[in-house]
Amino acid sequence: MLRSIVFITALTACIPCLASWSIETDRSTPDKHGLFEIREEARRFIAQENAKGHERWDVLEPNAKVLVPRCAVPLQAQWTPKSLGRSKPSVMVICTTAAPNAVMKGWDIFVPVKQKSGSP
Repeated sequence: MLRSIVFITALTACIPCLASWSIETDRSTPDKHGLFEIREEARRFIAQENAKGHERWDVLEPNAKVLVPRCAVPLQAQWTPKSLGRSKPSVMVICTTAAPNAVMKGWDIFVPVKQKSGSP
């Protein structure tokens, strides 16, 4: 019974924190790379692709569960290769060299995109 009370109290205390979280506030820190900056790199890439005039794309939100170490070099972005088996189009944001950590040397995050309505 006491465990249930503690769990419910802890859950209730966390609700305001979860409600205030958004990609807009998930910025990079010395230890982790923020989803805001990852999404912004995808947006820069898509803006360049849209400027080519072939198709028009909108960037959606990256998976909010993603947690990656801070990137030590500028991020890169490209279309996710079809060979990776993704069912929908996405942009792959790539960190080739993460800041020193015990988990990973580099990473890539898939950011979903959708065609703008009225695209050619």
